Amino acid sequence: MTAQDIVKIITCLILKEAIIMERKVRVVQYGAGKMSRYLMRYVIEHDGELVGAFCRNKNHIGKDVAEIIGNGFPTVGVKVEDSATADARIGELKPDVCIIATRSTVAELEDIFTICAKHGVNAITTCEEALYPWNSSPALTAKLDKLAKEGNCTLTGVGYCDLYWGTLVTNLAGSSHKITKIEGSSWYNVEDYGVALAEGHGAGLTIDEFNKTIGCYNETPSDEMKELVESGKYVPSYMWNQNGWLCSKMGLHITSQTQKCIPCVDKEDLKSETLGMVVKAGDATGMRAIVTTETEEGITLVTECVGKIYNPEEIDRNVWTLHGEPETTCIVNQPATVELTCATLVNRIPQLIDAPAGYVTTDQFPYNEYMVHPMNEYVHSK
Repeated sequence: MTAQDIVKIITCLILKEAIIMERKVRVVQYGAGKMSRYLMRYVIEHDGELVGAFCRNKNHIGKDVAEIIGNGFPTVGVKVEDSATADARIGELKPDVCIIATRSTVAELEDIFTICAKHGVNAITTCEEALYPWNSSPALTAKLDKLAKEGNCTLTGVGYCDLYWGTLVTNLAGSSHKITKIEGSSWYNVEDYGVALAEGHGAGLTIDEFNKTIGCYNETPSDEMKELVESGKYVPSYMWNQNGWLCSKMGLHITSQTQKCIPCVDKEDLKSETLGMVVKAGDATGMRAIVTTETEEGITLVTECVGKIYNPEEIDRNVWTLHGEPETTCIVNQPATVELTCATLVNRIPQLIDAPAGYVTTDQFPYNEYMVHPMNEYVHSK
């Protein structure tokens, strides 16, 4: 590299930092459920411009988004519209970003992702699989990647797992001399996230129903499991995608990956507001999903997510241990998982806008940062 090349690179970096978006970032919210209360408020309080909101819940349609946000939030002047109108309205509103907070699989988001790509609108979602769908829905992700490139926009998935199961771990790894094994465990209350997530964890099923529908692949070999997952015949747990994300970020090459799903139960009946039912003692309140990943580099990942309806004594927690030299354990007790999910997403918006076109997972993004200034001042591509 010549001195002239170095000068060019430095000049480009300086110019990039000097360029900022001179208007507010225009955002639409797709899905006006529990998560949206925080997502919309965080966008507005970071000086983004919320220009639209869509929902299929008839009880929300027609309300000012302030009513959804609650807690006396001042009137915004944006009313929730029927999600059936999203295609036409997104085309009219021309937002910079669409925040999607509805379902938990990429297949369930194909329509809205396609709408966004068609209109050239960047889309970011709390959908858990969307964090790294390349190892669970590769064909669909490749299709969405192509559509996004044609529309010159970026699609991605973000949330609590992006930081507390992802960059937290890779940052810790940066302080290790040698790593032989990574273990992770994350607990969360499915009541906080809506019906899609609760159902996906088997909450409310009898143990027999759970074992027949969710736990029936527990002894499936790695090659067969991979085929089942990638064909769409089996939807894996979130740690399946998370291990893929971690391996991609760390440059690890996967040789095998398996999963076991074990039902969680409680000795007492538990009422679920989200499911609108009482889960009887001994029935599944959720599940413990354990994913084991082996790599060419000799590092093993054993991670579990425990999502369930909590009893009064249970709390969220996040524990990661890096075995090697030195051995390091990081414990986060009672993380505010809903708020952290939403804040992580909103803080990612400038990076989303600046990212190259396509389906770009956050292992390819810069590390996330807190926005001290208005959101638009962190956008450097416009």
